[in-house]
Amino acid sequence: MRSYSRSILFFLFAVLFSLTTSIVSAESGTSSGTITGTVTDPSGSVVPGATVTILNPVSEYTRTTTADSAGHFQLPNVPFNPYHLTVQAAGFATFTREVIVRSVVPVTVTAALQIGETGTTVTVQGGGDLLENDPTFHTDVDRSLFRRLPLQSQSSSVSSLVTLSTPGVASDSNGLFHGLGDHAQNSFSVDGQPITDQQSKVFSNQLPLESIQALEVIDGAPPAEYGDKTSLVIKVTTRSGQGLTKPTGSIYSSYGTFGSVTGGLNLGYGRDNWGNFFTADGLRTGRFLDPPEFKVFHARGNLQNLFDRIDYNLTQADSVHLNLNYSRSWFQTPNSYDNLNVLDQSGNSVGATDQRSKIETFNISPTYTRVIGTSAVLNFGAFVRKDAYNYYPSHNPLADLGPPSLQRETVAQYRTLTNAGVHSDISYVKGIHTAKLGAVYEQTFLKENFGIGIVDPILNAPCVNANGDGVAGFTDPSQCTAAGYQPNTSANPNAPNSVLYPNFNPVLLPYDLTRGGSNYIFNGRTDVKQLAMYLEDQIKAGNWSFNLGIRGDLYNGLTRERQAQPRVGIAYSIKPSNTVLRVSYGRMLETPFNENLVLSSNGAEDPVISALVPSGMARLNPGFRNEFHAGLQQAFGRYFVVSGDYIWKYTHNAFDFSVLGNTPITFPIEWDRSKIPGWVLRADVPKTHGVTAFVVMSSVAARFFTPQVGGLGVVPGGTAVAAQTAFRIDHDERFNQTTHVQYQPWARGPWMGFNWRYDSGLVAGSTPCYADSGTCAPSSTTLNGQPAVQMVSNNVFGVPLTAAQEAQAGFFCGSQRATPTQALPFVCPASQFGSTLISVPAPGTQDDDHNPQRIRPRSLFDTSLGEDNIFNGDRYKWGARVSVINLTNKTALYNFLSTFSGTHYVTPRAINGQISFSF
Repeated sequence: MRSYSRSILFFLFAVLFSLTTSIVSAESGTSSGTITGTVTDPSGSVVPGATVTILNPVSEYTRTTTADSAGHFQLPNVPFNPYHLTVQAAGFATFTREVIVRSVVPVTVTAALQIGETGTTVTVQGGGDLLENDPTFHTDVDRSLFRRLPLQSQSSSVSSLVTLSTPGVASDSNGLFHGLGDHAQNSFSVDGQPITDQQSKVFSNQLPLESIQALEVIDGAPPAEYGDKTSLVIKVTTRSGQGLTKPTGSIYSSYGTFGSVTGGLNLGYGRDNWGNFFTADGLRTGRFLDPPEFKVFHARGNLQNLFDRIDYNLTQADSVHLNLNYSRSWFQTPNSYDNLNVLDQSGNSVGATDQRSKIETFNISPTYTRVIGTSAVLNFGAFVRKDAYNYYPSHNPLADLGPPSLQRETVAQYRTLTNAGVHSDISYVKGIHTAKLGAVYEQTFLKENFGIGIVDPILNAPCVNANGDGVAGFTDPSQCTAAGYQPNTSANPNAPNSVLYPNFNPVLLPYDLTRGGSNYIFNGRTDVKQLAMYLEDQIKAGNWSFNLGIRGDLYNGLTRERQAQPRVGIAYSIKPSNTVLRVSYGRMLETPFNENLVLSSNGAEDPVISALVPSGMARLNPGFRNEFHAGLQQAFGRYFVVSGDYIWKYTHNAFDFSVLGNTPITFPIEWDRSKIPGWVLRADVPKTHGVTAFVVMSSVAARFFTPQVGGLGVVPGGTAVAAQTAFRIDHDERFNQTTHVQYQPWARGPWMGFNWRYDSGLVAGSTPCYADSGTCAPSSTTLNGQPAVQMVSNNVFGVPLTAAQEAQAGFFCGSQRATPTQALPFVCPASQFGSTLISVPAPGTQDDDHNPQRIRPRSLFDTSLGEDNIFNGDRYKWGARVSVINLTNKTALYNFLSTFSGTHYVTPRAINGQISFSF
């Protein structure tokens, strides 16, 4: 297999090299095309001033331009999709044509107008106009739709948009979203620039929503040009100023719940041969991240974004494009009740926990494009993107002490991820073929610097009392006997050996701040080099459509891998019934996450790190996945279209995340394999009588299998598990759906938007329950000979929960409910134990694979009401809107003591009012 892969990779490289060296000019692949053409009358004379309009009825993307004095028109930066094109001029009948933009190669249209009456409206003629004969399932979302969509996260608005508009996405806290059963296996392609590192709020700053014109989210097996992390591929087309002959933009400001203040501006301006689009915005809020309490403590944050896009046509054949982006965020780590008054080893208050983060993101991406004849375009581009992540501990390190199931160390980190690369591709359109040949080389420079020190006096205690509890105030086991205690060593058969009270390890003593130590400093660096080459062709032959491609990846990081990846898709259009049937297959190479990769791969070789995480594993190796899709698209008249897929994914070396010693430092790990079956569905109602609506829904399993095969050690549920045991990972969700409706009864008038989001609940494996094995084992016990539950967390080997944690989960024992200051009895009869926020399996029925503990189902309702042109101005428009998130003020969890995301609540009712001025 390796020999075959090398042969394929060498062949692709040779073909690409010969083509790129035979042509002088180049450009970078983008996610949009150009429609150009000439308007003529029946005699062939040009018609200046004609109005040219394109419309996609499903995504609602629409653009209008005017033919110049030579009858020429051009619509640049058009997202890949089919469109209805209409041309209207006084004294002529309306000209219509279906145009498909599927490549960066310009689409040329000659509009020969006939004498007659001018039409005034653009209508969708039938169900076939709503269909795409495409083998790959995808979702198109245009700005005209999502600018009125109530978004649940202000600080991670792009994540919120993808979650609400795309099927197969499980929603999690802090802007995390899990695409098609995988954690963070999502990639962005921003105007052709690949971004495969994590974009959630705790890792990076996202592209500002105001900079985005359209999204295409690929749920199906992607074409060969996409690789690395492909559960979801999010193609972003940014906004451009090219063709805006009058300055066009807006200024806006808003205020809302939690003291949330936003403000921003955007401006686009240009001519036919150049353009500039600029946007700047800022956010300050008292609830930047989702806290572990429904009531907010210590969760302030702010965010600033700057984005600029520059387009310039050097000649009719040559053009350049430049994206510039800088974002900065600063935010507090939310506290729970346990963090509000921390006590030191002497029982004295050291204040509240005060941990904070700062993330700075910089991106520059220039591209150069050369049009070759009428059928080909050569692209060449480069990019540099840097994330600089700072994590600051409390001013008094001892204030970082939390419950044993949360944090027992203080941590400070400065980590940078710099991703630099070049990419080149040749697009060729001729007859039934739309082919593309390309390559991407990128190098990721990783620097991981952090300091860590123990702040829990019993974590590495040399002595224990008669009950086996660690005691403070000693530095050596030899001091124990004289003080009436026992040495906490493996040589003492009465000494405990658990996560709560592990045997004393002298390696950690110099870094125990409760015993006069100082922080341990870890410095890790590496470069990850990746080369990808691909060849693909989309063939349209009658009712058939074929996607054929092959991709080769060469990965050279802390480990190496070479992989050839075939991609195949077939679609068939049944025109009488307005049906498209499709199947696709893809083989994917999955590379390890880059965030704290050095720590995870080399930490087991470090004596201090291995003492904190004693079960070190091997370095992480890239995995590979076989992915199958089968689905259909069905239109019902011109008012309704449904698209769905069945999915089956099988991954060898499946990636996940774990946490260093219950600190905020997360790192990648690797399980033996995963199996992810499921289905996704999207239904759209194009704009009809002022109503636009869509529904997305899915059911995706996330079944992972032990043993762990890479990264620092961890065990699911904190219990010893036999090899090849299946368990549901904490982002597995049986079902979720979003229903969105927009209504604007008049073209000029107020509008309304409404969301209904239903989630059946993520797996909450840390929840106590009663069963004979699996994640329940640490909490299962008996009381008077009957099944009972101990109040312990199953994700850290049975560490007792605090009263605040029990209250966060809504636990009760009979008629007694936990409060932040009053815990439940430590042992509760299983028949009386339950939760108002978590579905706890009945005694004896829990199963890590088939019946795990889950967050209770929830329905969240959001709404918005607005008017874009209050005073009916033509050039200058004042607008206002009010949005309400979680309209019913539903109290619900995202997850409870999740290994990666922890405990977080959904947003309480939040009201936001905005005013805007557009020109």
